[in-house]
Amino acid sequence: MLGMNRHRFRDKLAVFLEKLVLALVVALATVVIMGVFFRKIGASLVWYDEVASILLAWLTFYGSVLAALKQEHIGFSKIVDAVGIRTRKFLIVVGKVAVIGFLILVAWSGWTVFGVLGGEMLVSLPWMPQRLTQSVIPIGALLFILAELIVLPDIWASAEEAETP
Repeated sequence: MLGMNRHRFRDKLAVFLEKLVLALVVALATVVIMGVFFRKIGASLVWYDEVASILLAWLTFYGSVLAALKQEHIGFSKIVDAVGIRTRKFLIVVGKVAVIGFLILVAWSGWTVFGVLGGEMLVSLPWMPQRLTQSVIPIGALLFILAELIVLPDIWASAEEAETP
Protein backbone atom coordinates (compact mmCIF):
# COMPACT_ATOMS: atom_id res chain seq x y z
CA MET A 1 0.00 0.00 0.00
CA LEU A 2 2.77 2.40 0.93
CA GLY A 3 4.62 1.54 -2.30
CA MET A 4 1.47 2.21 -4.32
CA ASN A 5 1.04 5.64 -2.73
CA ARG A 6 4.75 6.38 -3.27
CA HIS A 7 4.45 5.46 -6.95
CA ARG A 8 1.30 7.55 -7.35
CA PHE A 9 3.03 10.53 -5.70
CA ARG A 10 6.14 9.96 -7.86
CA ASP A 11 4.03 9.88 -11.02
CA LYS A 12 2.13 13.07 -10.10
CA LEU A 13 5.37 14.84 -9.21
CA ALA A 14 6.89 13.70 -12.53
CA VAL A 15 3.91 15.06 -14.49
CA PHE A 16 4.16 18.38 -12.63
CA LEU A 17 7.91 18.59 -13.30
CA GLU A 18 7.45 17.65 -16.97
CA LYS A 19 4.98 20.51 -17.40
CA LEU A 20 7.26 22.91 -15.51
CA VAL A 21 10.33 21.91 -17.54
CA LEU A 22 8.37 22.22 -20.79
CA ALA A 23 7.16 25.69 -19.77
CA LEU A 24 10.73 26.70 -18.92
CA VAL A 25 12.03 25.40 -22.28
CA VAL A 26 9.34 27.35 -24.13
CA ALA A 27 10.00 30.48 -22.07
CA LEU A 28 13.77 30.24 -22.59
CA ALA A 29 13.38 29.64 -26.33
CA THR A 30 10.99 32.58 -26.58
CA VAL A 31 13.34 34.89 -24.68
CA VAL A 32 16.33 33.84 -26.81
CA ILE A 33 14.42 34.31 -30.07
CA MET A 34 13.18 37.71 -28.89
CA GLY A 35 16.70 38.68 -27.85
CA VAL A 36 18.14 37.74 -31.23
CA PHE A 37 15.32 39.47 -33.12
CA PHE A 38 15.52 42.72 -31.17
CA ARG A 39 19.33 42.77 -31.33
CA LYS A 40 19.13 42.24 -35.10
CA ILE A 41 16.85 45.26 -35.54
CA GLY A 42 19.14 47.37 -33.33
CA ALA A 43 16.90 47.57 -30.25
CA SER A 44 18.55 45.19 -27.79
CA LEU A 45 16.48 44.18 -24.79
CA VAL A 46 18.13 45.32 -21.56
CA TRP A 47 16.70 42.40 -19.59
CA TYR A 48 17.52 39.61 -22.07
CA ASP A 49 20.81 38.32 -20.61
CA GLU A 50 19.66 38.33 -17.01
CA VAL A 51 16.31 36.65 -17.69
CA ALA A 52 17.83 34.04 -20.05
CA SER A 53 20.44 33.15 -17.40
CA ILE A 54 17.76 32.76 -14.72
CA LEU A 55 15.58 30.62 -16.97
CA LEU A 56 18.55 28.40 -17.82
CA ALA A 57 19.35 27.94 -14.12
CA TRP A 58 15.72 27.08 -13.35
CA LEU A 59 15.62 24.65 -16.28
CA THR A 60 18.82 23.00 -15.06
CA PHE A 61 17.64 22.58 -11.46
CA TYR A 62 14.11 21.39 -12.18
CA GLY A 63 15.21 19.28 -15.15
CA SER A 64 17.75 17.49 -12.98
CA VAL A 65 15.05 16.74 -10.40
CA LEU A 66 12.92 15.24 -13.17
CA ALA A 67 15.87 13.17 -14.40
CA ALA A 68 16.55 11.91 -10.86
CA LEU A 69 12.90 11.03 -10.36
CA LYS A 70 12.89 9.00 -13.58
CA GLN A 71 16.27 7.45 -12.68
CA GLU A 72 17.74 8.88 -15.86
CA HIS A 73 20.35 11.04 -14.19
CA ILE A 74 24.05 10.48 -14.76
CA GLY A 75 25.34 7.36 -13.06
CA PHE A 76 27.62 4.36 -13.24
CA SER A 77 25.07 1.58 -13.59
CA LYS A 78 27.39 -0.69 -15.61
CA ILE A 79 29.99 -0.61 -12.85
CA VAL A 80 27.40 -1.16 -10.11
CA ASP A 81 25.79 -4.01 -12.06
CA ALA A 82 29.17 -5.73 -12.53
CA VAL A 83 29.86 -6.21 -8.80
CA GLY A 84 28.38 -8.63 -6.30
CA ILE A 85 25.15 -7.96 -4.44
CA ARG A 86 26.77 -6.90 -1.15
CA THR A 87 29.09 -4.46 -2.91
CA ARG A 88 26.20 -3.24 -5.06
CA LYS A 89 24.09 -2.46 -1.99
CA PHE A 90 27.07 -0.77 -0.34
CA LEU A 91 27.63 1.39 -3.44
CA ILE A 92 23.94 2.30 -3.57
CA VAL A 93 23.98 3.45 0.06
CA VAL A 94 27.28 5.32 -0.29
CA GLY A 95 26.11 6.96 -3.52
CA LYS A 96 22.79 8.09 -2.09
CA VAL A 97 24.40 9.37 1.12
CA ALA A 98 26.95 11.35 -0.93
CA VAL A 99 24.32 12.82 -3.26
CA ILE A 100 21.88 13.68 -0.47
CA GLY A 101 24.69 15.11 1.67
CA PHE A 102 25.80 17.34 -1.20
CA LEU A 103 22.21 18.44 -1.85
CA ILE A 104 21.71 19.29 1.82
CA LEU A 105 24.76 21.55 1.51
CA VAL A 106 23.33 23.11 -1.68
CA ALA A 107 19.93 23.68 0.01
CA TRP A 108 21.59 25.22 3.07
CA SER A 109 23.78 27.44 0.89
CA GLY A 110 20.75 28.50 -1.15
CA TRP A 111 18.86 29.37 2.01
CA THR A 112 21.86 31.37 3.23
CA VAL A 113 21.80 33.33 -0.03
CA PHE A 114 18.22 34.35 0.83
CA GLY A 115 19.50 36.15 3.91
CA VAL A 116 22.25 37.88 1.98
CA LEU A 117 19.92 39.11 -0.78
CA GLY A 118 17.49 40.84 1.55
CA GLY A 119 15.22 43.07 -0.50
CA GLU A 120 17.46 43.36 -3.56
CA MET A 121 15.91 43.42 -7.01
CA LEU A 122 17.22 42.39 -10.43
CA VAL A 123 19.36 44.98 -12.19
CA SER A 124 17.48 44.94 -15.49
CA LEU A 125 14.00 44.32 -14.00
CA PRO A 126 13.88 46.42 -10.83
CA TRP A 127 10.40 45.13 -9.93
CA MET A 128 11.61 41.47 -9.75
CA PRO A 129 12.99 40.34 -6.36
CA GLN A 130 16.28 38.46 -6.51
CA ARG A 131 14.96 36.15 -3.80
CA LEU A 132 12.35 34.87 -6.24
CA THR A 133 14.90 34.17 -8.93
CA GLN A 134 17.31 32.48 -6.49
CA SER A 135 14.57 30.39 -4.84
CA VAL A 136 15.37 27.63 -7.32
CA ILE A 137 18.52 26.73 -5.37
CA PRO A 138 16.99 25.55 -2.07
CA ILE A 139 13.72 24.40 -3.65
CA GLY A 140 15.49 22.47 -6.42
CA ALA A 141 17.90 20.86 -3.94
CA LEU A 142 15.08 19.79 -1.61
CA LEU A 143 13.06 18.41 -4.53
CA PHE A 144 16.13 16.50 -5.71
CA ILE A 145 16.53 15.00 -2.23
CA LEU A 146 12.85 14.03 -2.29
CA ALA A 147 13.31 12.41 -5.72
CA GLU A 148 16.33 10.45 -4.46
CA LEU A 149 14.35 9.18 -1.48
CA ILE A 150 11.34 8.27 -3.62
CA VAL A 151 13.36 6.13 -6.05
CA LEU A 152 15.62 4.54 -3.42
CA PRO A 153 13.22 1.65 -2.60
CA ASP A 154 12.95 0.81 -6.32
CA ILE A 155 16.72 0.85 -6.75
CA TRP A 156 17.13 -1.30 -3.64
CA ALA A 157 14.48 -3.76 -4.85
CA SER A 158 16.12 -4.07 -8.27
CA ALA A 159 19.46 -4.81 -6.56
CA GLU A 160 17.79 -7.56 -4.54
CA GLU A 161 16.07 -8.98 -7.64
CA ALA A 162 19.44 -9.20 -9.36
CA GLU A 163 20.62 -11.34 -6.43
CA THR A 164 17.98 -14.04 -6.89
CA PRO A 165 18.56 -16.29 -9.91
